[in-house]
Amino acid sequence: MTDQEKTIVEEKVKSAIQQIRPYLQQDGGDVEYVDMTNEGVVMVRLQGHCGSCPHAMMSLKQGIETSIKEVIPEVKSVERVL
Repeated sequence: MTDQEKTIVEEKVKSAIQQIRPYLQQDGGDVEYVDMTNEGVVMVRLQGHCGSCPHAMMSLKQGIETSIKEVIPEVKSVERVL
């Protein structure tokens, strides 16, 4: 992925995250975009209750990752950073 393509995809990812955030915030959690690799791996930081919730990985993979990948096929996975 070129730098220009990466920039475009990153903007789409940030927009998708903004749409997901209210659902997490309802339960006292949040998600923050951190970075994206040239291979399409998005790095996010889970915050609030999501940061310590035992179901955080399920929310990350089944909620956040699935939602982002549905609208942005260039994204290969979403990973959590601490």
